[in-house]
Amino acid sequence: MTHPHDPLDGGATGPLDGGANGPSGGGATGPRDAGANGASGGGATSHPLQVETHGLDVIADSERRGVPRSLFWPWFGANVSVLGLSYGAFAFGFGISFWQALVSGVLGIAVSFLLCGFIAVAGKRGSAPTMVLSRAAYGVRGNRLPSVISWMLTVGWETVLTALATLATATVFDSLGWGGGTETKAVALMVVAALTVVGGVMGFDLIMRLQTWITVITGVLTIVYVILVADHVHWSTVGAIPAGSAQQFIGALVFMMTGFGLGWVNAAADYSRYLPRDSSSRGVIGWTAFGGSLAPLVLLVFGLLLAGSSAELSKAIAADPIGALATLLPTWFLVPFAVVAVLGLVGGAVLDIYSSGLALLSAGLRVPRYLAAFFDGVLMIAGAVYIVFFAGTFLGQFKGILTTLGVPIAAWAGIMLADLALRRRDYDDGDLFRPHGRYGDAPLRPLVLTLAATAVGWGLVTNSAAHWLTWQGYLLEPFGLGGRTGAWAYANLGVVVALALAFLGTLLLSRGRVRSQEAREPSPALDEGVLNT
Repeated sequence: MTHPHDPLDGGATGPLDGGANGPSGGGATGPRDAGANGASGGGATSHPLQVETHGLDVIADSERRGVPRSLFWPWFGANVSVLGLSYGAFAFGFGISFWQALVSGVLGIAVSFLLCGFIAVAGKRGSAPTMVLSRAAYGVRGNRLPSVISWMLTVGWETVLTALATLATATVFDSLGWGGGTETKAVALMVVAALTVVGGVMGFDLIMRLQTWITVITGVLTIVYVILVADHVHWSTVGAIPAGSAQQFIGALVFMMTGFGLGWVNAAADYSRYLPRDSSSRGVIGWTAFGGSLAPLVLLVFGLLLAGSSAELSKAIAADPIGALATLLPTWFLVPFAVVAVLGLVGGAVLDIYSSGLALLSAGLRVPRYLAAFFDGVLMIAGAVYIVFFAGTFLGQFKGILTTLGVPIAAWAGIMLADLALRRRDYDDGDLFRPHGRYGDAPLRPLVLTLAATAVGWGLVTNSAAHWLTWQGYLLEPFGLGGRTGAWAYANLGVVVALALAFLGTLLLSRGRVRSQEAREPSPALDEGVLNT
């Protein structure tokens, strides 16, 4: 993907190139670099914190600063959660061996975060939130459909992360004999929710500062955790786990994609939008993918070793993914473990609530960004209360939500990636807000393609653990895949199929539309004829 201002083969380099923006390049590379040179601007500690006033607006040239390597901190901080360890048990739940789980996890994590990296390029090209840039493909008001889906996914994720942090705290307190009952859960939920909502309401600057420290603290304490529980790994037990079928392997692969990068892809440009437009595209892609996937890859390997060594632990993780991991620890490390668990989950929830607020604005709600984030916080608390105090087994509902929302998000990602690949120029700032501009109001082609890809995708996934989703999988029988109880029932092919159909459909049908858009002269000033959403 090239355009006049940023040839991919020139400029700053990505994380593996060791160039100006690589880990071994010049300049500071420690935690404070995220502030001094990060997307939050020069000298993050030189000015007071304040509520971010930016909503859907395009970031002005004077406010775009930093380098691609600053993207490492928010992406790493949001994904260095001990929840990554639990994915080892989730993978074994598909009935596969250690090596199959390892390969499916590595591929799922790496590929899905690479997709985030590609979409992050749109952020520095357009300097607007992800779901505003999506208007170039869907039209200004047609984009409300994917915006609503994106909002549902991000609210769902922030709710799940808040609930997990609450359950983990209660488990640790119970292990210490301090009481882990209803009162403890209620207090923990209030504290976790407060941290998340404050971060989301304050906005980008506070998030960038928080993520730097969350990254360092959780990174160090997670390493200590791994050292302390290493003697629970039994190689012979892990190696004896029998291999599963190709269909089971594919199911685990798709689950890893939806649980990691595809859960972030709809927000991937929300942080790169603060970078200068001449920033290296390779650097943006590389640092986003590197920061997002590094911690999950390491945690997954050790999580597989732990879960594979104990069937009892693997089963316990399905009910309490974080708290079950605390049962392996000596008493003196339980409090630090609670800190690392809560901070890691809050780090992800803060990014989600920030992006969910932007998605809600893009869907048409006309309020300031901080009020949208606060509203999402209220919904997050209500959902977390249900999970913590009323829901049953966590894992089945979790898989059901991920897969169900993963299908339309995959369809959106396919259209967004293809649209981005077709473009050779930066987005026109003004026309992203004009229904009568070059991007149109609500073109039918991308909307029909999204709905069709989603319908096909839902017909190729099943969720028996979530009783309210048993209607899915209606195409498995007609396509000769064995029906809802056949070998392909839990491969979750629908996610990959939806992405592929939407991507290929857009490449084939939208090339002329994109060329026509880019052939037009720049639009008038931003305040002329714009839609105030």
